[in-house]
Amino acid sequence: MHRLGVFAAQDIPARKRVIEYLGRKINRRQLQAAFQKRWALRSPTAFYFMRLDRVWALDPASAGSGAEYINHSCDPNLDLFKIAGRIWLLSKRKIAEGEELSYDYRLQRETIRVKCRCGSAKCRGTINLA
Repeated sequence: MHRLGVFAAQDIPARKRVIEYLGRKINRRQLQAAFQKRWALRSPTAFYFMRLDRVWALDPASAGSGAEYINHSCDPNLDLFKIAGRIWLLSKRKIAEGEELSYDYRLQRETIRVKCRCGSAKCRGTINLA
């Protein structure tokens, strides 16, 4: 898909916590500055940020869990959930060993439009919300 991706090392049952999205907690101003710097450098880490709320986000480039390497898909096998102030990726269905893990990035409409390469029959053509 977009980069290297993450693959299941074993079978994963449906509706299970797969991995927590971790990173250094940064505020909105720090997020904007880091994104602009990485975007200007065409850094692949430009999209790794995960918003916690309107003020805070996680920057997995520092203290990430590896969840930041999971690719986008318009027909993903993982869903993102906020549980008790933490961000988790949970399996939507049974995932077979060796299968690539994916979730829908759902980038905001007002951000830079990014072409999707997921190859799914359900592909909407962009990783941004329609």
